[in-house]
Formats: sequence, C-alpha cells, structure tokens
Amino acid sequence: MTVRQHTLPNGFRLVTEYMPGLKSAAIGVWITAGGRHERLEQNGIAHFLEHMAFKGTKRRTALQIAEAIEDVGGYINAYTSREVTAYYARVLENDVTLALDVIADIVLNPVFDPAEIEIERGVILQEIGQAHDTPDDVIFDWLQEESYRDQPLGRTILGPSDRVRGFSRDDLSTFVGEHYGPGEMILSAAGAVDHDALVELATRYFGEMTPRGSFEVDPARFIGGEARRAKDLEQAHFALAFEGPGYRDDAIYTAQIYSSALGGGMSSRLFQEVRERRGLCYTIFAQTGAYADTGTTMIYAGTSGDQIAELAHITIDEMKRAADTMSPEEVARARAQMKAGMLMGLESPSNRAERLARLVQIWGDVPSLDDTIARIDAVTTGDVRDFAAEIAANAPAALALYGPVERAPSLEDLRERRAA
Repeated sequence: MTVRQHTLPNGFRLVTEYMPGLKSAAIGVWITAGGRHERLEQNGIAHFLEHMAFKGTKRRTALQIAEAIEDVGGYINAYTSREVTAYYARVLENDVTLALDVIADIVLNPVFDPAEIEIERGVILQEIGQAHDTPDDVIFDWLQEESYRDQPLGRTILGPSDRVRGFSRDDLSTFVGEHYGPGEMILSAAGAVDHDALVELATRYFGEMTPRGSFEVDPARFIGGEARRAKDLEQAHFALAFEGPGYRDDAIYTAQIYSSALGGGMSSRLFQEVRERRGLCYTIFAQTGAYADTGTTMIYAGTSGDQIAELAHITIDEMKRAADTMSPEEVARARAQMKAGMLMGLESPSNRAERLARLVQIWGDVPSLDDTIARIDAVTTGDVRDFAAEIAANAPAALALYGPVERAPSLEDLRERRAA
C-alpha cells in the first residue's frame, strides 16, 4: 500500500492510497470549515451548508445527485464536525471518476434554491429536536459547552433553533466564500484508485479555484464548569470531562491508552468495578477525543437517580487508584486494543481515506503506520500512571448531568474528592 500526495498550484491538496486486491474505492473532499470556524451569529451554518450541498447544483437536481451514485450501486454522504466538513462516496473502481464529478459538483456548484432551503431548514429543526429528545446525545453537547464556554469549540454543531430559523441564502454563500477555498480542501481517496488519474481530475475540477486568505481560529481554552438539568427520566445521565492533549501533542497516545484501560472495554477498570462488581449501571465508558490544539478525556455513565452519587464517587476513586496501581498488564492490553482497533479499521477504504485526510490536515503529511505503532508501543506504564495522576488531581474538569440528578454531587464535590 502506497501513500502519494500532490498539491496543486492554488494550494488544493490531494492524498491517495492504493489498496491491492480491492475492487472498490472511497473518495471525498475534506474541508477545514467546521463548527469551530463559525462566528457566533453563524453557529450551525456549516452543518446547514452540508445539508444544502445535496439539494441541487447547477448541473443536477437533488434526485439526480442521489441517482448518479446509487445507479452504480454506490453510496454518498457527508458530515460536519467541529473542525471539518466532509463530502464522500464509496463506489466500485470503474466509477471513481463519476464519484469525484458528483462530489466536485455539490461542493463547487450548489444553487441554494430558496424553496429547498426552507425544506431543509425544517429537516434540520427536526434533527435538533431529535437530539434534544435523546439524553445520551444532548448531554455531550452540554459537556462540550461547559468545557469550552463562550468559544466556537464549545458550541453545538447543529446550532440553536432560533439561528437555524434565520439563515438565508446570502448567509450560506458568505460562509462558502469565507471558508471553501482550495487551500482549505483535501481530496482523499483509498482503495482501487489511480493517483495520477486523480491528479488530472482534481486539476480539472479544482485547479481554477482562487485561493482565499487563511482563517485563524482562536486558540482553545478548556474552562470547565457544571451543567445540571433535572428531568423526570428513567436514568440519570452523568458525563465528566478533563482537559487533555491535542492531536499534535505526543501525549495523545498516553491519553488514549489511559482512557482505554480506565473505561474502554469489558475488562476496563470502570466496567469491572461499576457494572460487574456493583451493578450500578448498564453503560459506562471512557474515551479520549482531540482537536488540533486541545483535547478531552471523558467518562459517561447512566444510572438511577438513587445511585448516581455512588457511581460518581466510585469513578473518582478509580481514577485516583489508577495513578498508583495501573499495571503493566493493563497498559499492554490497552496498547493492543488501540493498535488492533486502528489496524482493523484501516481494512476499510472509507476509514483509510478519512485518516489520510485528517493527517494531512493536522500534519501536512501522513506518518507511516509503523511510526504510529512505534509511538503507541513507546508509552510506558509510568507514562500512563503519571497521566492518570495529573487527570485525577489537577486537570480542569467539566460536568454534565441530566435526568433525576437531584442527589448527584456537584463539580465542587468531585473536586474535593479528587483532592482528598
């Protein structure tokens, strides 16, 4: 498998990886234009724009966009995150040219028909309502807001309903003009792909784009705080976040191994202690997420209102205990899970294309898998224990609670328990 890269004169970047033996390919355009790049009055517009890309172009109606890919048995979709918006497709190898033609069309030529804007506005408002009705979705938005309060990184990707109701065609066009430049785009493809052919196609579709001035995001500041919303639900939802390293920090590997050992699977400390030994919950997990310049280690669980205080206290106790007793066997198991998860995921061309795009966006290059595995293997038990001690005692924290949470401890209560 060979990774190849190319940059057009206008700054548009291309990265491919040929995967022998495959008859299909994943291809897409990743754009550095996510929720983090919105001004306050634009909150939610990157996601709105993603929806509108499929609602018609200068060459195709919404139905024709769907039919172009589905007529050949392919799949097309998009997503918006806090740092990127992606438009991608999975097709057979003979249809890669078609897929790129459709993707380039929806990215470069959306018409933003007013009637379609109103239809999609209703769809997005339904999506927002659905998220608000799903406790184990909305609690993570609240946790993010408390972690990065009054910053673009802390706002929801969907945006508030009142802003979504007000977005106009001009608002969509303005965001495109500000952020959809060639220097913000990465064409990534993996599987049965021909790099040289894709360079020619990229030159045809994107080569005449005019570069835009770079957009500098504000540095992230993990602030921390508490969001507590009492509601008559079956479960009390508990989410706790701690400041962690960003993608560009070598400590990200330590953070990921720590969260895996703490709550990443059935053998993890939190799963064994909270669920298996005490029966306090059905779901509990820990995970590490990262952005370009910051990150979080997060713990989530759902339990009864009567047991939430006990669950929260045990969680803190297990975090403190990990700083002293995390074993080499636990670290080795977490390392193995991390490597296996990464390598198994990369058997999918879609996952591989996304990884390539993300690495180019972060580093401007694609480190080899051997290098990444070596960095994972270099994390020692001492590294994990030191990280666990910092998280347990000193790292800024945020707390989100939802449901019958009257008996839940406050963030200050948990801070005191961490310090005890």
